[in-house]
Amino acid sequence: MRWRSVGRLATASAAVTTALTLSMACAEAAPGGPPPPPAAVSDASVSHAPVSHARSALRHSVDKQSRSVGLVDVKTVVADAVLDLRYATTDNFVGEQLYPRNARCLVHESMAPGLRTAAQTLRARGETLVFWDCYRPHSVQQRMFRKVPDPAWVAAPGPYSTSHESGRSVDVTLAVRNPSCPAPRRVGDLCRIDMGTDFDSFTPRATAFATHGVSVSAQAARARLRRAMTAGGLSVYSGEWWHFDGPGADVRRPIIDVPLT
Repeated sequence: MRWRSVGRLATASAAVTTALTLSMACAEAAPGGPPPPPAAVSDASVSHAPVSHARSALRHSVDKQSRSVGLVDVKTVVADAVLDLRYATTDNFVGEQLYPRNARCLVHESMAPGLRTAAQTLRARGETLVFWDCYRPHSVQQRMFRKVPDPAWVAAPGPYSTSHESGRSVDVTLAVRNPSCPAPRRVGDLCRIDMGTDFDSFTPRATAFATHGVSVSAQAARARLRRAMTAGGLSVYSGEWWHFDGPGADVRRPIIDVPLT
């Protein structure tokens, strides 16, 4: 009921304002002449940005449970972020779909400033951040470790959450516009840059600073990604060129389990 009262007050206020405006216009008009007509307002002069922003925020809003642990949709942080969440498909090292098909990329709010800075840095070069993974439920981490029980590649789940499980790590790569993009590297209307390996490649070439078997251009692309993320205060995990940690990623926190949709 409260919103209705506010609406009535707003309507009444608008009516008073309109009446005062017309009264002033009449007072300023020439004696004996009709009051000047109100100035026409061009549609082009009206900014619709607040409405668009509100719609975008509503579309990417998260549920109460996610908000309570500080998780936000990455699309509210990096509007042009490209989502290629591999665990929402069968194209991953487990070979199974681990997330819902319409899964969101959730990150802890502490990562927002860094991701925003990194995206802005890359955008100046015509490059876009592609997100492979963000917040990861504890149950999914357990399934992954059963598949690859090697802490060098998959973190062993414990009675706490860190890194992806707390939304404080992301797996990312780069994409650009390229009309001649090879089909395997297409993501949306963009083209993933050749980084030397694909996601979750459990090989020495996948390490962040690998040179053997990694082309010079791929090494340079990895370096650009690292510099942009570092500018935002995010640090690369030396074992995986695509994995970046935000502030407090290694702190052990209570296990959280929130929906990804």
